[in-house]
Amino acid sequence: MTAERTAPHRPVRVLTVAGSDSGGGAGIQADLKTMLALGTHGMSVLTAVTAQNSLGVQGAWELPVEAVRAQYRSVVDDIGVQAVKTGMLASPELVECVADLLGGTDAPVVVDPVGVSKHGDSLLAATALDSVRTRLLPTATVATPNLDEVAQLTGIHVESEDDMRRAADAVLAHGPRWVVIKGGHLTAGGSGDGSGGGSCEAVDLLTDGAREHWLRSPRHDNRHTHGTGCTLASAIAAQLAKGQSVPDAVRAAKEYVTGAIAAGFALGTGIGPVDHGWQLRTPVGRGAGTDEGAGTGAADRP
Repeated sequence: MTAERTAPHRPVRVLTVAGSDSGGGAGIQADLKTMLALGTHGMSVLTAVTAQNSLGVQGAWELPVEAVRAQYRSVVDDIGVQAVKTGMLASPELVECVADLLGGTDAPVVVDPVGVSKHGDSLLAATALDSVRTRLLPTATVATPNLDEVAQLTGIHVESEDDMRRAADAVLAHGPRWVVIKGGHLTAGGSGDGSGGGSCEAVDLLTDGAREHWLRSPRHDNRHTHGTGCTLASAIAAQLAKGQSVPDAVRAAKEYVTGAIAAGFALGTGIGPVDHGWQLRTPVGRGAGTDEGAGTGAADRP
């Protein structure tokens, strides 16, 4: 009698729609590493190619809209997805194309509204900002802007935790269900809720407009933080794909990113990346202590 064959395990599937970082620290490369580290199967739609290293972005070339659309349909129509993360979209045409595709996909969406690289290189045309506000953000289950992107999208320059609340309200007005205002660059000592929040800790705000979750962790003294924003958004998408609620997914993602920042390493002669594989070399949980989840300096990507 032949043994009955069991059906092969079907992994949780997560799709990233983003640009390539040739140095491997951010973008599509960081997304796929994060998805693998968190036990999911990562798939990709490439929107742009960058020539990039530890010193900055030396060049960027966006792909044609039809190439982006074909990649997306190829993956979603055959394999299917349980969450989608967006990163560098570069132009109004790509933003609108991706927004249309997301609108027809029944899965949680994490929008990382990429504006500039870690080194200050522009990765989004100024003419695309309105499309991000009116077309892309309304598709988001969670939007994850850093403080520079908040200023680009809303005109609010965040200098305190009260400003983070105002910024969150302004982003939510564009339609995402939840927003994470990443306060990794916030150094003001004042706090809107009387709980501190100075430069010795990284503070992020997750809110849907009715519920607030302040996410805090010690700020790691490590300059090698390239890819934190991509990594955070991908980690949230991976946790949502596994069925977690938004608050639980964001907390788990923060814990992962906090450990990755702590383990960030030198690569080249400039700013190195976070360590996406830190859990493979470090006992789970080490370096990821939090008050109410782990806040991070997650503020950049390619």
